Amino acid sequence: MNRRTLLALAALATPAAAQEPWPRRPLRLVVPYSPGGMTDTVARLLAERLTQVLGQPVVVENRPGLAGTIGVDVVAKSAPDGHTLVVGTTNQAINETLQPRRPFRLMTDLAPVAMIDSVPFALCVANALPVQSLAELIAYAKAHPGELNYASSGPGSALHLSMERLAVQAGIRMQHIPFRNYAEARTSLVAGQIQLMFDGSFTLAPLIRAGQIRGIATGGARRDPQLSELPTLAETWPGFEAGLWNGLFGPAAMPPAVVERLNAEVNRFLGEPQVIAAQAALGAVGLPMSVTAFRDFLAAEIARHAAVVQAAGVQPE
Repeated sequence: MNRRTLLALAALATPAAAQEPWPRRPLRLVVPYSPGGMTDTVARLLAERLTQVLGQPVVVENRPGLAGTIGVDVVAKSAPDGHTLVVGTTNQAINETLQPRRPFRLMTDLAPVAMIDSVPFALCVANALPVQSLAELIAYAKAHPGELNYASSGPGSALHLSMERLAVQAGIRMQHIPFRNYAEARTSLVAGQIQLMFDGSFTLAPLIRAGQIRGIATGGARRDPQLSELPTLAETWPGFEAGLWNGLFGPAAMPPAVVERLNAEVNRFLGEPQVIAAQAALGAVGLPMSVTAFRDFLAAEIARHAAVVQAAGVQPE
């Protein structure tokens, strides 16, 4: 056996010999938002499943702040060994435009791993507001320009941009009142301190059923089973949808084999009947994708939200 053959065999053997087993220790799954919200709930479902199939605990860690930037940055700066992951959302695609000076870029400093799901928003108003439908809401806002206050979980969030997109398309003007988290915004809506907001249908449905707020419409392509009595936004405003997606990311330079394994496990998880039922209870729809398809989806999302930011005149930080 000549020297060239020996070198070729050594090159083939080296990656297998150097590759360490994964996972070697518990995994950390960062949620860049407060506990109890849509993304946190989805992340805990996923963590439970990954714990079962990976043979290591997957611990959820909430790191809220700056529309998700703080938590995602923690993961972007982590070792790319597959033991630290984050559930990113629509907010991260928005922030590519709105936070140009943030310490990471979504497509270069993080590894897209898997799409998880899409969660439609519901549009709700305070009981004191004399409107029963989207058409009535738009008419009221046009008759009272600048008088309606709407809540979001923070400037540049998906909730904020969804309402701004509605305002631009409908030709209305409202005041944005940002809150530190979803829970504070919902409390303010119930108290009548603000007049309307978008939020996940599964978090708003109990408040609607209890008569504490009034549901106007849901943001999915089809009526939400949890709030089937409400029309979709598109039934009044054709083509208009509002919602949030959740996806799994890790630090850039994660081993491709780990990325593919996680992608396969997430896609398998999304196809399980009990998971489909649990997702439906959250108003969510699973969206299994390959790693490549998820990366392409992210690029399109970044471009789409950049156009919304420009149209709404929202200023980057």
